[in-house]
Amino acid sequence: MADTINWCPALSDTDGPKYLALTRALREAIRSGELAQGAQLPTVRDLAWHLKVTPGTVARAYSLATQEGMLAATVGRGTFVASRAPRLGPTQPLYIERDPNLDHRRVDLRAPIMPDVGQNKAISDALRAIAEDEGNDWIDYPTQTAERPLREALVHWIGDRVLGPFGADDIVLTHGGQNAINLILLCCLRGDRPVVLTEDLAYPGFRHAAKLARAEVVSIEMDDQGIMPAALEAACRRQGAQVLCLTTEAQNPTTLRMTPERRMQVAEIARRHDLQIIEDDCYANGQSNWPALRALAPERTWHVASLSKTLSAGLRFGYMVAPTGMGPTGRLTAQHAFFALSRPVEALVLQLLASGEASKLYDRVQADLDQRLQMTINALGAFDLSWQPGLRFVFLRLPSGWRSSTFVSRAEAEGVMVRSADEYALVHGRAPNAVRIAISGNVSLDRFQWALSRLAQLLAEPPADLMV
Repeated sequence: MADTINWCPALSDTDGPKYLALTRALREAIRSGELAQGAQLPTVRDLAWHLKVTPGTVARAYSLATQEGMLAATVGRGTFVASRAPRLGPTQPLYIERDPNLDHRRVDLRAPIMPDVGQNKAISDALRAIAEDEGNDWIDYPTQTAERPLREALVHWIGDRVLGPFGADDIVLTHGGQNAINLILLCCLRGDRPVVLTEDLAYPGFRHAAKLARAEVVSIEMDDQGIMPAALEAACRRQGAQVLCLTTEAQNPTTLRMTPERRMQVAEIARRHDLQIIEDDCYANGQSNWPALRALAPERTWHVASLSKTLSAGLRFGYMVAPTGMGPTGRLTAQHAFFALSRPVEALVLQLLASGEASKLYDRVQADLDQRLQMTINALGAFDLSWQPGLRFVFLRLPSGWRSSTFVSRAEAEGVMVRSADEYALVHGRAPNAVRIAISGNVSLDRFQWALSRLAQLLAEPPADLMV
């Protein structure tokens, strides 16, 4: 068994949070060989005492280094240096894949799934129409120039959103919303270890994209209107952040909608500290008359949306409205990443938009999900439930006696799968005792009602032992 080393880095002259400074010190010491592979690190309490910091600071740094693959923790033995360099690439999936073999036994309410209200037939018909068009060229590389008709069609598709002045030249086409976020970070981040800010509870795709870009992720405290201006201002001064990722219309997972006044405050702080903003609009229901951040700070806001939450996740089609004058930069970045949108996908989406079929499908999808949302409110509305009209998930703060981890496991044992609020927080972040429940359209209404009834029964009968 390895002897515990006497390692105590100097952190007194560092800026920013101590746990990030300690993580950097671990990374540098391992890469330089100061900490050899297999060496056992001091315990959390011992190192905290020597550094004059809290044990939580050391535990958080150890946890981050373990996620990067630098350290390995063994229960009962301690924490060891696992590698001289962090693992390359992501270490966990963005989404949990659904097991089709479980569909007949469990109702999966972890992610919103579109109901089939005619999308399969409409997409098949559109594909046939495209195949019969002899003018299509499927052989040569796709180009940004060929995408222009689709970008022009999107201007009309999102014309009811208050985004400020924009046109086809401001739009960048992507392979889904997550792809758009990745591309924006490629456009905006600079330096060896840039900092990205997110909401305290946030869409996990933000932090996964930031990790791919080798960025530090720092969360900002929220209240009932979204991120708090004072906390954002303090983080900008302390961290020197470059990008802020947030959701204004339909915050995931809390369902909060940021007020116009709060949006103006966020825009002004971003302008003062030269922050680029990624505004995720993928879950918005398209009926908002409040100005988006793209309208309030058009010189620095990248507005992201997709068809995954409205028509079909299988299309993998997304887009972003770039800041004023940055459309060519966004398209050039996309060109370096994948040339341009796949020709068949571009032709298919243009066919659906131009024919008016996309609008009809959107209305039918929304009607189905609105019915399921009303069922959810009827079944769970007696509890601390947050929701928005037209939104595809609800946020449930659990009653006394339940912990989110216990509730999730008990619900799964009963045949219903939901997501804990912990999954939306950073490591050791602030997460309420709550779960997110998706309004899933891929099960029958009877089966959906059964799942809601099982959740309501669990909520009404918390464990007698509060320590469960």
